[in-house]
Amino acid sequence: MTPPGELAMAAGEVSGYLGPVAALVAAAAAIGYLTARARVVPIVGFLVAGVLLGPSQLGVIENSEMVRAAAEIGVILLLFTIGIEFSLERLARVWTWIAVAGGLQLLLATGAGLALTLALGGTWRDGVFTGFLISLSSTAIVLKLLGDRRETATTRGRLAVAVLIAQDLAVVGMVLIVPLLGSGAEGGTGLGSLVRAILTAVAVVAAVLVVARRVMPPALDVVARICSPEVFLLTIVAVCLGTAYLTALAGVSVSLGAFLAGLVVSESGASTHVLSEVLPLQIIFSAVFFVSVGMLLDLGFVLDNVLLVLAAAAVVLVVKALTTAAAATAVRIPVRTAAATGLLLAQIGEFSFVLLTVGTAAGLAPLGRGQDAAQVVVATTVLLMLATPVLAAAAARVDRPGTGTPRDAVPAGGASPAGPDGGGEHAVADHDSLRDHVVIIGWGPTALDIAETLQHRGVPVLMTTLNPDGAAEAEAAGVRVVRGDPTKVAVLRAAGVPAARLVVVAEDEPEQALRVVRAVRAVTTAPILVRPLGEVDVTEFAAAGADHVVDPRHVSGHALLQSVLAELGHAETAPDRRRTVVDTARVIRYPWPDAGEDCGHAEASRPVVPRAPGCVACLRAGTDWVHLRICLSCGHVGCCDSSRHRHARVHAHTDGHPLVVSAEPGESWGYCFVDDVTVPAPAQAAPRLR
Repeated sequence: MTPPGELAMAAGEVSGYLGPVAALVAAAAAIGYLTARARVVPIVGFLVAGVLLGPSQLGVIENSEMVRAAAEIGVILLLFTIGIEFSLERLARVWTWIAVAGGLQLLLATGAGLALTLALGGTWRDGVFTGFLISLSSTAIVLKLLGDRRETATTRGRLAVAVLIAQDLAVVGMVLIVPLLGSGAEGGTGLGSLVRAILTAVAVVAAVLVVARRVMPPALDVVARICSPEVFLLTIVAVCLGTAYLTALAGVSVSLGAFLAGLVVSESGASTHVLSEVLPLQIIFSAVFFVSVGMLLDLGFVLDNVLLVLAAAAVVLVVKALTTAAAATAVRIPVRTAAATGLLLAQIGEFSFVLLTVGTAAGLAPLGRGQDAAQVVVATTVLLMLATPVLAAAAARVDRPGTGTPRDAVPAGGASPAGPDGGGEHAVADHDSLRDHVVIIGWGPTALDIAETLQHRGVPVLMTTLNPDGAAEAEAAGVRVVRGDPTKVAVLRAAGVPAARLVVVAEDEPEQALRVVRAVRAVTTAPILVRPLGEVDVTEFAAAGADHVVDPRHVSGHALLQSVLAELGHAETAPDRRRTVVDTARVIRYPWPDAGEDCGHAEASRPVVPRAPGCVACLRAGTDWVHLRICLSCGHVGCCDSSRHRHARVHAHTDGHPLVVSAEPGESWGYCFVDDVTVPAPAQAAPRLR
């Protein structure tokens, strides 16, 4: 145990890593903000931040070991989330692309590197090494861009992912072959090591796939039933990092291991929940990864050798684009889509840095040109990574619809067309096609009753819940379900909330319901109807963005369904058509205009929910009324002065609530009983009735 004196001394000291870390995060945030304002992909900003902070420029971060560790976690989390969105079904559909297009791209690019090296007088060993370096593309950057541009499900995006998977698999063999090239080893020892490594990798992949199908779905359901965000997050991070670590021990790249871990989770019904929990961590660590790549660039070397670096970047760009496009056409991809995929994968990948370190330690040199060539590779890699967002935009223009290139081309081998998968909830894009539907957030008998009623009336419904048992019951009733935390944007987008016609928040706890309303209002302008249990602060819910608040203390449980039907235009006709019926869930907002000296009670007007569908006192007594008025202080509904008992005026004097608003259709005015002032309201403040 550390003595108290040392703890006290440590408390007054500043750790050596804190300054560089603070500078890194602050610079990444500031430059990322500026690039986002300039409508430039944030990745560019992170790379630029790394260039400025690196040891070759400002030198703010000199010890990069900690940054490399955080960057590796960033790659792991990024590939983990991509694996969740991809799923085993999608992987199976592009297996032909992985084997044929991916394998051919590696062969062609490696051959091009060998030919260039031999043409410049280098050895074949340096040539193969060079080919390995340029054959790899950046998995992290390409997949990040595809996700941000929502192009993962396009033919171009799926083909790019297939080629990247092939490259990650090939890294296993490359890491073993490169030292053998440098040492000049011959015979069966090197070949035997390579065969063993490949067999080990195959066994690891097979084991992961078995776990994905048999073990992971029920295991995650058990954890999800606890409904503890902390335990769930720790569990999925353990799955992600643990799988990556085990695959690395087996000789497989951590990138592929993380991707496989995502595939494992994608087979669980909780995949959307997992994605929403991991996404914030992934964003932070991925930003550190891109900063760490930028730190490798030496601007001094680039300025001294600008023509050489630009020429090298141009050559690599052409070679990668042509070899990838040629490989794509081999699996019957249209020429435009093949060319677009070539542009998308035209950069050099992050794992080339690993190969570069291993190769130079073994005495190899890119193009056979010594240490300077290694610096050229680093500079070329960073420059092409910086250019990748521009290349991705160019690829989208080349492959845009209407130019004769179908984006949903069918791959060789019987794979289905590109686009969102038809079943399962693992892919965020699964519910993107939903429009004008009703999203029900929460689970229970009332929520299920609403869902079934709406579906019987032909209204599409989607439900979100964290409860695995509730999700299973809803799915058994034919309701589509997205499992996850509804306060997370990823879950709301997966449920199609931005395009929804109505959102019903059926969370029991008022605080949780309030958080959900705020999150929903941030992504949609659709009406929000909320039904919490317990104490309800209408003002708070109105400020959060709720349009209807069903308070079960004052209305029956059936009122929630009636309010939903009224909003959708499915309300039942009132038994007595002569009477106005007030919607007891709609929030009445009546910002009282400044009437000067005529009325000094504006502060009494606040957001309220009507307490009853008609005059409270008349309903109790069984009497009739002429017109209805709603109290703007508490929501009391009373009859007007033309009615027999004038209950609205009685309530105003008894409770000291001076302001009311007319509840009659077509009327939008308020009245102050104390000052005898009638105040017309803006149209948007008029109460809506049913």
